[in-house]
Amino acid sequence: MSKLFLVPTPIGNLEDMTFRAIRILKEVDFILAEDTRTSGKLLKHFEIATQMHSHHMHNEHKSVKGIVQRIQNGETCALISDAGTPAISDPGFLLTRACVENNIEVDCLPGATAFVPALVNSGLPNDKFVFEGFLPVKKGRQTRFLLLAEEKRTMVFYESPHKLVKTLGHFVEYFGADRQVSVSRELTKMFEETIRGTATEVLAYYTAKPPKGEIVVIVEGKK
Repeated sequence: MSKLFLVPTPIGNLEDMTFRAIRILKEVDFILAEDTRTSGKLLKHFEIATQMHSHHMHNEHKSVKGIVQRIQNGETCALISDAGTPAISDPGFLLTRACVENNIEVDCLPGATAFVPALVNSGLPNDKFVFEGFLPVKKGRQTRFLLLAEEKRTMVFYESPHKLVKTLGHFVEYFGADRQVSVSRELTKMFEETIRGTATEVLAYYTAKPPKGEIVVIVEGKK
């Protein structure tokens, strides 16, 4: 049956790849990858020889129609991102929506995603939380911080290493120096670390020790 599979891939540790994910990637007619060079290494490791095509934020608007047509013609497709679950701060939403609108079955496999382990090991309340992903870089950034300053749920952010110190400084400015923060870096990898403390303490730590790698920031909601 023609179908779109959304297949999570490891965020660092290849042992987190599921048996089902490997089987699906071997069985589908073609794979869409955010970066074929990055995904090529993953496929080679698991001896997956399925045809792969590039599907990323710069071409997804143009390629969605053609992909939908291929699936409607009877092919099965798997979408993967560089790491984690597709459509979580990565390409995937546009294609998923188009498939749903065209009555194409979509099957999202469970698997790796960065924010869940970061949230759970933060020690901050996780019964209710809001996923913010990446903050605006310039336009709308101050407006977003002013809005989030009143958010009572735990907040989840993705951030790049070269912007982390600036963002932590904004947490101190808009949320207060004593707001609890947890920064998880390089999850599942050799140099994984989680630094917890007040916004001021975590800012001081990363000011003295510039971070590297993939970063998830968990911030306590307003009390």
